[in-house]
Amino acid sequence: MQTDHRSECVINHMVEMFGDKWSLLVIRDIIFVNRRHFRELLTKSMEGIASNILADRLHRLVEQGLIVKSDDASHKQKVIYSLTEKGIGLLPLLMEMVVWGHKYLPDSTLTGLAQVLEEGGPKLWAEFMAELRETHLRAANAKKTARRPTKSTRISAMQKLRAAYEPALAKRKP
Repeated sequence: MQTDHRSECVINHMVEMFGDKWSLLVIRDIIFVNRRHFRELLTKSMEGIASNILADRLHRLVEQGLIVKSDDASHKQKVIYSLTEKGIGLLPLLMEMVVWGHKYLPDSTLTGLAQVLEEGGPKLWAEFMAELRETHLRAANAKKTARRPTKSTRISAMQKLRAAYEPALAKRKP
């Protein structure tokens, strides 16, 4: 991880952390469409990332403490990437970027996602962050609290956001 910075400005630190054109897109795919395996991130990205670039960005994100890499219990040759609390903390920033882009970049095809984010506001964002914590931090917290699964007919924040994101993903498919 980089320790020498051009300045002590927090915005500069963030630009140094996310200033490349792939890191935030990898985080986006982990957050919004739950892509957590290397192959999914490689083959299903809307932008088409090269494997060496993806491997480098995943390594950097792990090094920066935004995601963790662990063995996937479902397949011994796979690893799974999970968000850390620090990575989940990026969600409000990404959501604000989507809303800002919808307002000032009218050519965006993710208008449905922006609309759901605007309408849901901070309440939806908080629900989504809680769901991400359940999904990504569950293994770390499983020993601390045992919860019984509950059935709910309520549409989760994650389901709402994915439903709004799906049309843009469908347009990319040949």
